[in-house]
Amino acid sequence: MKVESAALKALPGIRHAFFTREGGVSEGIYAGLNGGTGSRDDPARVAENRARMAGALGVPAGHLLTAWQIHSPDCVVVDRPWAERPKADAVATATPGIAAAVSIADCGPVLFADPEARVVGAAHAGWKGAVGGVLEGTLARMEELGARRARIVAAIGPLIRQESYEVGPEFVENLTALDAVNARFLAPSPRAGHAMFDLPGYIAARLAGLGVGTIDDLGLNTYADEARFYSYRRSTHRNETDYGRLVAAITLV
Repeated sequence: MKVESAALKALPGIRHAFFTREGGVSEGIYAGLNGGTGSRDDPARVAENRARMAGALGVPAGHLLTAWQIHSPDCVVVDRPWAERPKADAVATATPGIAAAVSIADCGPVLFADPEARVVGAAHAGWKGAVGGVLEGTLARMEELGARRARIVAAIGPLIRQESYEVGPEFVENLTALDAVNARFLAPSPRAGHAMFDLPGYIAARLAGLGVGTIDDLGLNTYADEARFYSYRRSTHRNETDYGRLVAAITLV
């Protein structure tokens, strides 16, 4: 039902999960633990799946909080369940019993914790968010709550990895135009002008450059592991009509 970061698991008073697709009630292309409120899955099944996730974290079903994700750099601070989901791509909290969460299906889920300040956060970092500043936004909101970057443990969960992530010429041009050193995250592709992008490597390097104290990459590939993970790109390659969403969440006990 879930995979965990050894670095986060070692922290006192913190509970987290990178949920897999195993252990849910959805069927068909969503088979398993689909947590995607934005998917076209049966809402009752999604609600049951999310209730199971909340239970695994030890919080009430209504306290597993994901924003309306739009590939932005924005992080919202939450201290209670919201009546309407805000548009943002990261959630931070210092309130016990609130699970800061994001949904993903190839993009990078990053969970953050400062166990001393008792502040946690979750970010949805696809290439747009990672380049656009969602990691910076999450750290800034956590610092407002008392966290310090040098104490923060950040874990990169299941996401699409370089061997599965081909990008086109425009992507290559834009990424290297931002900073020539970004070429280190691009490997040759069999197709001319294309490249294979190392999203987790880019996220980890960005976190390190921002002064995050500990960075743990779980090394898991959503595209390649169909039994455990949903994948937007895999579904697209199969011409499927929709796809399930994974959820990553963290809470203060």
